Amino acid sequence: MRRVPAFLVAAVVLGAAGLFLYDVAAVRAHRPAMGWRRRLAHELATRPLEDGWVVVIACAAVVAGVWLVVLALTPGLRAVLPMRRDRADLRAGIDRRAAALVLRDRAMEVAGVQSVRVGVGRRRVTVRARSHFRDLDDVRADVDAVIAEGVRKLGLAREPGVSVRVSRPVKR
Repeated sequence: MRRVPAFLVAAVVLGAAGLFLYDVAAVRAHRPAMGWRRRLAHELATRPLEDGWVVVIACAAVVAGVWLVVLALTPGLRAVLPMRRDRADLRAGIDRRAAALVLRDRAMEVAGVQSVRVGVGRRRVTVRARSHFRDLDDVRADVDAVIAEGVRKLGLAREPGVSVRVSRPVKR
């Protein structure tokens, strides 16, 4: 998603820098500046700032700059966890919500679990389970084992740590 805009910006900046460098070197070698540079310098020196074209170009430059800053600051595919690469030409990922749903379904199969909330982050899987019968330590051990096996079977490139909490539902 970010590679194409980054490549295009890098290519444009590289081309412009090369063109400017060539023109500066030519002027230093006592040759006349390129026609476009002389014309641009003349236009910038004679046009007033409230001219329509100057305002439009300035607004376009501001919008492009803000867009590039937003692209630089926003995270990439944070909702996708990368999976192991068995082949060099194949890249795969799993959505964090889908991984959480798979792990929740596995945890609900443990005897004594009434409800489960699973949060899958990039570094940690957090499981909060409510048990309505059985000893809490037994349920915690079973849920921990099931979730650890489920995380291994997801085939993630970097397996996150697992945090399991089991509690009783609130009595009313």
